[in-house]
Amino acid sequence: MRHAARRDAIALRQNKTEQERTRSARPAATSKPGETGKLVRKADFDAVYRHGKRRSSSHFTVFLKANGLPQSRFGFSIKRALGGAVVRNRIRRRMREVVRLHCQEISAGWDFVIHPKKNVERAAFAAMENDLLRLLKA
Repeated sequence: MRHAARRDAIALRQNKTEQERTRSARPAATSKPGETGKLVRKADFDAVYRHGKRRSSSHFTVFLKANGLPQSRFGFSIKRALGGAVVRNRIRRRMREVVRLHCQEISAGWDFVIHPKKNVERAAFAAMENDLLRLLKA
C-alpha cells in the first residue's frame, strides 16, 4: 500500500511540473514594427558570415544577411583585443543602445552581426551612433 501511495504522489508531482512548464512557456512571438531580436546561436552567426554581405566604416564592420522574418536580429562580436571585460561590456552596451533607440529606422527582415574596431572605445557616442546607423540603414 505504501508503495502505491508513493507512486501516485510522484506521478502527481510530475504532472504539476509539466503543467507549470506549459503555463510558463513563452507565447508565440508576435512582432511589432521595428522590434528587434538577438542572434545567439553559433549557426546563426556562421550563416551571416558565410552567406551575407560585409560593410565597413571607421568604427565598425557589419555583416548582414536577409532572414525572411518580420523582425531584424542583432549579434555583437567584440574581440578580446579591444580591451578587458569592462571595456568590452561598455562597447556592447553602447551598441545595444544605438539599436534600441533607432530600431524603428532600421529595416526589418535582416540579421546583423556587428564587429567594433579599436577606435570605437574612444569615440563619442554621437559619432559612433551616426557611423553605425549609416551602415545599418544602407
